[in-house]
Amino acid sequence: MQKILVANRGEIALRIMKTIRKMGIRSVAVYSTADRDAPHVLYADEAVCIGEPASAESYLNGAKIIAISKQLGVDGIHPGYGFLSENADFARQVEDAGITFIGPGPEAMRIMGSKLEAKACVKAYDIPMVPGIDKAIEDIAIAHQTAAKIGYPILIKASAGGGGKGMRTVEREEDLEEQMQRAISEAKASFGDGSVFIEKFVRSPRHIEIQVLADNYGNVVHLFERECSIQRRHQKVVEESPSSILTPELRKRMGEAAVMVAKSCNYTSTGTVEFLMDDKLDFYFLEMNTRLQVEHPVTEMITGIDLVEEQIKIARGEKLGFTQEDLHINGHAIELRVYAEDPMNNFLPSIGTLSRYRKPEGVGIRVDDGYREGMAIPIYYDPMIAKLVAHGKDRTEALSRIKQAIREYTIEGLVTTMPFGIFVFEHEAFISGNFDTQFVKNHYTPELIREKQKAHAEMAAILALRHKLNEEKITHPINPKTTSWKRRLSS
Repeated sequence: MQKILVANRGEIALRIMKTIRKMGIRSVAVYSTADRDAPHVLYADEAVCIGEPASAESYLNGAKIIAISKQLGVDGIHPGYGFLSENADFARQVEDAGITFIGPGPEAMRIMGSKLEAKACVKAYDIPMVPGIDKAIEDIAIAHQTAAKIGYPILIKASAGGGGKGMRTVEREEDLEEQMQRAISEAKASFGDGSVFIEKFVRSPRHIEIQVLADNYGNVVHLFERECSIQRRHQKVVEESPSSILTPELRKRMGEAAVMVAKSCNYTSTGTVEFLMDDKLDFYFLEMNTRLQVEHPVTEMITGIDLVEEQIKIARGEKLGFTQEDLHINGHAIELRVYAEDPMNNFLPSIGTLSRYRKPEGVGIRVDDGYREGMAIPIYYDPMIAKLVAHGKDRTEALSRIKQAIREYTIEGLVTTMPFGIFVFEHEAFISGNFDTQFVKNHYTPELIREKQKAHAEMAAILALRHKLNEEKITHPINPKTTSWKRRLSS
């Protein structure tokens, strides 16, 4: 494999290209007209403009991406995450064009791309699943019967896609029909598939996911867990590895379950098996993401494994170079997704220009980003600016390092989620590990950030005043009383 095209943009495209270069392989970037000056475009060995800013006219144009790849003699296509990364038809078209798709096979992707098919696939392996119905529902009468059987509250979920779209929590029977129609409508609009199903709503759930790696020779390993329970609108904001609540025995059981999920569909490449965990530490299979996850850096930090490098090696037919027994957890890593969003205004996008941009540095600090000072955050794409990651010998040190890194991270010209990150990392629930996916609902309000910022500003003013007074004492010392010794000298 001599040349790889990265069918993505922003921080993930740049991050993938860095590994491609490290491996001595040439990289090709594709970009929309909105991204013509983006760092991933400038970093690549070759770059081709693929279309206008709208995703459908650029990064989702699979036919054009394949045509460019053939024209430039590309050996492999890496899809990153989002866009075409979980599109089984695209993966098959890439293979049909004689190009290697750096990811799982199309059939495994298709099965795991449907939550219902995924459940059916893993059912034979005795993997725990949330009580509910394992087929699509359109009939409201059947929905009422199912909900009554498993008990309220329930969760209506889209079979296709993710990111919280097509998902509705229903607390009362009288709300079921309205919420079901909303879920179906949103699923159709987001994924072109209105299939929904019903599950029991797990109260106080934790979102725990397991990273897996599988080669083409039947070797499958897990690289431990990531804690992803700090979310807003069902989307992750903070991730860490390992989880603060898993025992070694529970970690082993969940890892083995994730490996079985991968084997159930003959999976290859990197993948992530997601579980819900209740307050009794019982876990349930949720879904499998058939791609590289946004939060993969925390796994890389604690294992020392470059997941993109492993993807490429697997894609070119190599066996895994390590076994499960070779893998160990080294310290602790925490990640904050730095979004151009306003946490004081319901996390709405805060699009603007990076008038000032300075990244933090230091031991254990990693910043994966795709912007530079002076660039605008385009309105067409996800508003994530960067992923800020801190690693330490333990959770306490990692937490200290990421808080310091946030304070040193200078972003001006727009509002970001960094104040929310400080709020999370200083909150007793997070520090103690006693939190779940309802953290934002249960603990967060914009007023609390305002109060914290006001307190910090007052403390900073007090410290500045104290420093000023100390400086004045040094510069203008108090005149000592005249002693008799001095009087004798002057006489």
